Amino acid sequence: MAAPSPTLSTEHSADHRAAATEPPRGDRFADVLEVMERLLAPDGCPWDREQTLSSLRHYLIEESFEVLDALDDNDVAAHCDELGDVLFQVVFQSALRAREGAFNIDDVCRAITEKMRRRHPHVFGDANVKDAAEVVQNWSAIKAAERKATGKVRRTLDGVPRSMPGLKRGQMIADKAAATGFDWPDIAGVRAKIDEELAELDAEVTSGLGAANHDRIESEFGDVMFTLTRLAGKLGIDAEQSLRRANERFIGRFNAMEDRIHEAGQTIQALNLAEMNQHWEAVKRAQTK
Repeated sequence: MAAPSPTLSTEHSADHRAAATEPPRGDRFADVLEVMERLLAPDGCPWDREQTLSSLRHYLIEESFEVLDALDDNDVAAHCDELGDVLFQVVFQSALRAREGAFNIDDVCRAITEKMRRRHPHVFGDANVKDAAEVVQNWSAIKAAERKATGKVRRTLDGVPRSMPGLKRGQMIADKAAATGFDWPDIAGVRAKIDEELAELDAEVTSGLGAANHDRIESEFGDVMFTLTRLAGKLGIDAEQSLRRANERFIGRFNAMEDRIHEAGQTIQALNLAEMNQHWEAVKRAQTK
């Protein structure tokens, strides 16, 4: 038998050593807990020690949106980094609850593990499902049974987080209501309702833009926005994501317009609207070629 190739043998040994030294899956989580414990120690970080569940709210929201930005940019390294920031917020809040004697991170892990096993009987039990749609149906039925077991009466729109971005929350509310059958039968019905809401907004605007009419204008504008979320649902569009992408398109085009103006030796502040629109349309044409 021929002797094994020294190169292959060396590579195999290196791979084997790397696999042997790589920590088991999940072991690094203990490092996060250790860092958290050290930061909150009496001689730890003064800033971390001053944080409360209330002060951390902002950071959880901010870090979550930074994850979405990384996904939108398809930035794998940033995605990994931002997920770590979200994980740290979960650990941080759990540590503060542990200090109250309420629960700790093990309770959080145990609760989500039990919940996922309970709500996936087709994976962890003997239930059978034919497709993803049936999984969703079963999930809803299991949730309803869990609520019933607690003795709590839960209405259809209960549980939609109040802290969600308004557009996202509006679509979730509209979708949940529609799931009960409280919905327009088709897209045309929603579109007609949007026209109706816009007419009501126009009527309030026509009656005056002063402080006395501000609340009514705001209310009618809100109705327009809410109805638009249902149109998004009918079209299979995520309204929040759609607006986020529209924001980015506008920023990109506005920046390109401003660059174009500077390249022409002008400043945007010195141009009138018609002149700015000429540059805007030129940018749009260039981007759609």
